Amino acid sequence: MTFWTRRMTLGAVMATLTAMPAFATETIKAVVIDGYPARALWVQEFTNFFIPEVDKRLAETGNYVMDWQESYGGTIVKPKGVLEGIELGLGDIGIVTTIFHSSKLPSQAIAAVTPFVAPDSQAVAKAVDEIAKEFPAMQKEFLKQNQVYLATGVVLDTYQVFSKAPISGLADLEGAKVAGAGMNLRYIEGIDGAAGVRGGLTDFYNMLQTGLVDHAMLWPEAAATFKIAEVAPYMLNADFGAVNSKTVTVNKDYWDGLPEEVQAVLQDVAVDYRDHVAALTMDKAAESLAAFEAAGGTVVELSAADRKAWADAMPDIAMEWAQGLDSAGEDGTGMLNAYLGKLADAGYTGVRDWSAGLTK
Repeated sequence: MTFWTRRMTLGAVMATLTAMPAFATETIKAVVIDGYPARALWVQEFTNFFIPEVDKRLAETGNYVMDWQESYGGTIVKPKGVLEGIELGLGDIGIVTTIFHSSKLPSQAIAAVTPFVAPDSQAVAKAVDEIAKEFPAMQKEFLKQNQVYLATGVVLDTYQVFSKAPISGLADLEGAKVAGAGMNLRYIEGIDGAAGVRGGLTDFYNMLQTGLVDHAMLWPEAAATFKIAEVAPYMLNADFGAVNSKTVTVNKDYWDGLPEEVQAVLQDVAVDYRDHVAALTMDKAAESLAAFEAAGGTVVELSAADRKAWADAMPDIAMEWAQGLDSAGEDGTGMLNAYLGKLADAGYTGVRDWSAGLTK
């Protein structure tokens, strides 16, 4: 080979190498589903916070880029269908409303079975998610549904009671029909003649408007978003407390096919999303209450005596919950004690001691 031939060959190779990128960025498709509409707070923030944050962190290495396809508001699943939708692979990533699945996800009810403790979304979100990492029950429950748990979220500062007619205390709930979702229907037990009626956020407006129920348990931000003041202009400020009701999960088969770098980013961002949404929820709480009043709503404080009477009238749902998990081979008692301990460390003790009936 002559000098000029060698030089031309080397030049061609170098030109080819220069034209090629230093690495090939892999595109990963991700279908995100929730049955609730895009205007729901946690859905908005999945679009506005979770997705951009994942994109930003993956861009730091440039190895991967996500092709996000968001499907909300019933386009793929209804609100109660996210768990099954992710299980079946109808979506890759979902925001599961856990209160609809008490039989499949019993450990997720930990905050719901301890009312009147902490009206603080951030404290509850952190405590529940720590429990999920310290005890295997929550993650095992999702694995049985063919999905991987990322983080639990709290989207409500505290449940309140919204009413069609003026309401001032516990006596006004006697003989009434009260809409709720999941475990909070148990809060009605112990009130003379009161009956809980199962529903969801997207149902409450019509349930109140048509007279199917007299009251509904939800939180001020949701009441503002779904215009509840139009049909239930009275709010009893009961402060049941914040409850975890949303969990970000990933289809297990999809997860197993993801690169480790993408898995790590999704896990980290899910925790940040948890804290972001909880903080935003607290910021919006006072604003939403003001919006409710501006829309013609009236707020009445439930007296301390009525709060105590209401808590004491409830069945011991926390002990039932813990013992149910214990009997299934999980450490329900340990989870409950640890959870209440975390809230106590954050400065919250309940109107009722929900661990009183347990063996410590």
